[in-house]
Amino acid sequence: MANKKNDFYWNNYVSAADVACRAAHFLLECLKDYNIDSIKEMLTKMHEFEHEGDSLRHEMSTALAKSFVTPIDREDMAEMSYKLDHVTDSIEEVLQSLYINNIEKIYEEAITFAEKICVCTTRVKEMFTELPNFKKSAQMHQFVVDVNAAEEECDTLYLQANYDIRKNWNGENPLDVISWKEIYSKLEECADACEHVADTVEAVVMKNT
Repeated sequence: MANKKNDFYWNNYVSAADVACRAAHFLLECLKDYNIDSIKEMLTKMHEFEHEGDSLRHEMSTALAKSFVTPIDREDMAEMSYKLDHVTDSIEEVLQSLYINNIEKIYEEAITFAEKICVCTTRVKEMFTELPNFKKSAQMHQFVVDVNAAEEECDTLYLQANYDIRKNWNGENPLDVISWKEIYSKLEECADACEHVADTVEAVVMKNT
């Protein structure tokens, strides 16, 4: 059974993972109902998730600095917190890229990408929910496998989406190809960030069991 004294740490991780989940689902909502006239409002809402994630990371850093004993290695805990926060940061950067590039319409591949990112963040949250019992958990490894599998699907989608945007370019504006290459890269970074979290958690679990 998890030590009640360590509840702050575990709850902080789950809360940060939940922020990433909500940010991912908000991104999906934005892409499905995209309206360039509302992009600034979207950015404002997304930044609230980013700010919430930053606050949780700062709380974790403060607690780790003050604690004499931590449930696992202090540096490992800080690394998990940092990489988890980076997931939310990466999701925000997708919307920022849409704004910077003045995107007027969304391709279906971007929506599919966002759906897969939602899967990744959900698995990450499940992983951190299970983390307090990592020494006896039979599910932790499967969560890592699921995140890695979703990230591989994103790799495939990234290649196909970049190929399609060039193949189907109608020649009207060459900047569209450059813009969407950047946006797909930002979406891929979201999946990569989730995979980095999963790999870090797996390494920490192996180190402490």
